[in-house]
Amino acid sequence: MSREDKLVDCPNKTLLDHLSLLPSHRRNLQFKREESLLLETVHEMMSERLKLRIRKPNNLFSNLAVSLLSVFLLFLFINTFFFFFFPSFHSDSSSIHGEGLYFPRKSHKTRVYMYDLSTSFTYGVIEQHSIARGGEKYNDVTGLKYPGYYHMHEWYLFSDLTRPDMDRVGSPVVRVFDPAEADLFYVPSFSSLNLFVNSGRPGSGYPLESLVGWLEGQEWWRRNNGRDHVIVADDPNALKRVMDRVKNSVLLVADLGRLKGSLVKDVIIPCSHGIDAYEGELGVTKRNTLLFFRRNRKDGGRVKDLLFKLLEKEDDVVIKHGTQSRENTERMHTSKFCLHPAAGDGDTPSACRLFDYIASLCIPVIVSDGFELPFEDVIDYRSFSVFLRSDSALKPGVLIKKVRKVKPGKILKYQKAMKEVRRYFDYTHPNGSVNEIWRQVTQKVPLIKLMINREKRMIKRESNEDQCSCLCSNQTRIIHGV
Repeated sequence: MSREDKLVDCPNKTLLDHLSLLPSHRRNLQFKREESLLLETVHEMMSERLKLRIRKPNNLFSNLAVSLLSVFLLFLFINTFFFFFFPSFHSDSSSIHGEGLYFPRKSHKTRVYMYDLSTSFTYGVIEQHSIARGGEKYNDVTGLKYPGYYHMHEWYLFSDLTRPDMDRVGSPVVRVFDPAEADLFYVPSFSSLNLFVNSGRPGSGYPLESLVGWLEGQEWWRRNNGRDHVIVADDPNALKRVMDRVKNSVLLVADLGRLKGSLVKDVIIPCSHGIDAYEGELGVTKRNTLLFFRRNRKDGGRVKDLLFKLLEKEDDVVIKHGTQSRENTERMHTSKFCLHPAAGDGDTPSACRLFDYIASLCIPVIVSDGFELPFEDVIDYRSFSVFLRSDSALKPGVLIKKVRKVKPGKILKYQKAMKEVRRYFDYTHPNGSVNEIWRQVTQKVPLIKLMINREKRMIKRESNEDQCSCLCSNQTRIIHGV
C-alpha cells in the first residue's frame, strides 16, 4: 500500500501527525503546493467516505422495507387469487357461503346449541334424589350438585356448556345460543340419575319418554330426523323404551354392546372414577399384592363366578366383595394387577372398576371376548393392560401364571404408560374426559352431514327388517387376547 493510501485510511488528526513527521528537508517551499494539493485530495476523499458511511444504514433500511412490502403484496395477491377462484381451498366446516361469495369464519370450533330444557330433566332430578333421602324441596335448584360418582359424565358435560367460553380452555366446541348457527344440538338430561331415582316409583312413568316426545315436535329435530343431536346414553336401561326413536342421534354410551349402538356413529365414553388417583412412586416396592379382584354384583356373572373359584385359594390374590370402599381403594393402590372380567353372560363390559384401576395405576387384566373401549384412536390399551380370552382365562393356572411371569421392569413400563393416558379418564382434568368426548363428537360431523344428504335423496321403502346404515358394534366377532 502506498504512503498516500495509508494517509487516506487515517483519521484527520492522525493524518496531520503523519505530515508533521515528514523529514524537514522535504518541507521546503517547492513542496508547499504539492502538500496543499495532497491535503485537499485527502479531505475530499475523507468527506466522500463519511458520506458513504452515513448513507449505508439508510440504504439497508430502505432495502429491507421494500423487501417486506414486496413479500406482503405477493402474499395478498396469492391469497386473493385462491379466495375468489378456489373457494374450496378453505375449510367448508368453518365458512359461510353467500351469494357467490365465500367468507371464512373466525372460529374453527364445532358450534353446539344446548336446549334450554325444564329443570325437571336436570337439577330437578338432583332435588328428587335429595328428597328421596330425607331432604327438603329447594327454592332454587340450580345450586344443587350432582350426587355420586360413576354417572357424573352427564353432569360434567352439562356444566361444561354452562361455563363461559373463556373458562373452557382447549375445548374443540363452542356454545351458540341461536339454533340456526349450530352444527350440533346437545340434549341435557340426567337420564341415568333419573332412572335410578324414579325406578319403581308408582306413577313416575318411564324416564325420557316425555323428553323424546317434546324433541320430536321441535323444528330442529324434525329437520334432520335427529341425526345432528347428541344424547347421553350411559345406562342402556334409561333408553330402553325410546331407543328406536333416538337411534339416529349421536349417543354417548358407556356400554356399546348392551345398547346395540354404532361404533361409527356413536361415541364410547368412560365412567367417571370414584376414587383418588394414585400419586405415589412407580414400581413394585409398595405393591405387595400380585392380583386384586373386586366383585361388585351380588348375582355375579358366569365368568366372574368361575374366576372366583379358580383364584380364591391363591396366596398372592386378594378378592373383595361389594362396592367401592376405602379399603378397596387401598387394595388397588397396593396391587400390581387388577382383574376386570368383561366377557358377557351377566358381566358388564363397561363396569366402572376398569377406570378405577387405571386411576390407581393397577395394571388391568381384562378377560374379554371382544368389547369396545373409549378413545381407542388415541389410546393403545395393550400398552398398559393384559388381555385374555375367557376360554383361556378359565383354564386352571393360565391367568395366574401369566401375571406372575411379568417382570418388574415390564410392570414399571405399564405404569408409566397408564400415567401418560389417565387424564383421558378424568372428568375433572382441564384437558381430560370432557374435552376428549367433545373432540370425538366433533369427528362425527362429516359423517352426520353425509348421512343427512344421503337420506334426503334416498327413496324410502317399507321394510320389516332392521336396517343399519352405519357399522354396528363388533359384527365381525373378532376376538383379541390369548
